Amino acid sequence: MITIQNADLHCHSTVSDGTLSPEALAQRARANGVELWALTDHDEIGGQHRAAAAAKAQGMRYLTGTEISVTFIGHTVHIVGLGFDADDPTLLSGLRQTRGGREERAMEMSEGLAKVGIKGAYEGALKFVGNPELISRTHFARFLVESGVCRETNEVFRKYLTEGKPGFVPHRWASLKDAVSWITGAGGMAVIAHPARYKFTPNEEFALFTEFKALGGQGVEVVTGSHTAAEYAIYAEAAREFGLAASRGSDFHSPDESHTELGTLPFLPANLTSVWERLASRIQ
Repeated sequence: MITIQNADLHCHSTVSDGTLSPEALAQRARANGVELWALTDHDEIGGQHRAAAAAKAQGMRYLTGTEISVTFIGHTVHIVGLGFDADDPTLLSGLRQTRGGREERAMEMSEGLAKVGIKGAYEGALKFVGNPELISRTHFARFLVESGVCRETNEVFRKYLTEGKPGFVPHRWASLKDAVSWITGAGGMAVIAHPARYKFTPNEEFALFTEFKALGGQGVEVVTGSHTAAEYAIYAEAAREFGLAASRGSDFHSPDESHTELGTLPFLPANLTSVWERLASRIQ
C-alpha cells in the first residue's frame, strides 16, 4: 500500500490559465515536498504527457488531471477529474466542445469593457494566453493589471469581471452529467472542486452533492486553497455523509497571484478515505 500525505491534486499551467509550464510546476511541487501531483488545467488535457514525464523526472508520483467547467442550477461549478486515460477520445471530444465558446465569450467581454473606456482588452488578454482556445477572465485580469487599470487581479474581478459588472459575460458550460460521464468513462474519478466557493444555499449544495453522487461522482476537495480551516471540517463531514473520497489541492496558478503555494496546505483530516487510496491502481 502506498502511503502519501503531501498530495497536491489541483493546479494550473500555461496550457490553461497558469503562468508556469508543466515542467516548472513539477519542479516547484517537488521542492515543496509534494509526493503525489496532478496538473488540472481548465477543460484541457494537452499538458498531461508532459506533466507525467516531468513528475517522473522529479521523483514524484502522478495522477492525470483536468478541471471541467459545468453549469449547475445557473451557476458555474468545477469538477476535477483524476486518474483517467489522457488519450480517451470521448473525454478529448467533450473537452473540445466545452472550450468552444470561450473565444466568442471573450469578444463580448472585451466589448463590455470598451463601453467603460477600456480599449483593446481582447488583444491585451491574448498576450497572456498560452492556449488561445482557453482565453478566460484571468487573462483579462492580467491585462488590466499590466495596463494600470487595477493594482491586482482580485481588484479586477471585483470591479469588472463578476456578475453585474461591465466585463462579465456568462457562459454555458458542460452539464454535470456530461463532465462526470466523460471522466468516469475514461477510467477516472470525478471530484467536486472547492465546494465552499459556490456560496450555495444548504438546499442547493445538497442538490449538487446528491446529483453528483447519483451520476457516479466519487470525490470532493476538502482541503483546498480557497477553503478556511472551518470549511475543511465542514467538507470532511460532507465527504463522510455522502461516502465520497477526500481530495487535497492548492489550486495554484502563479507565484505572483496565488495565495496558496503548491504542497503547503494542511494534510487531510483524520478518518477520511483519500482519493489516492481509491485511485491507487491509476497512480503513475
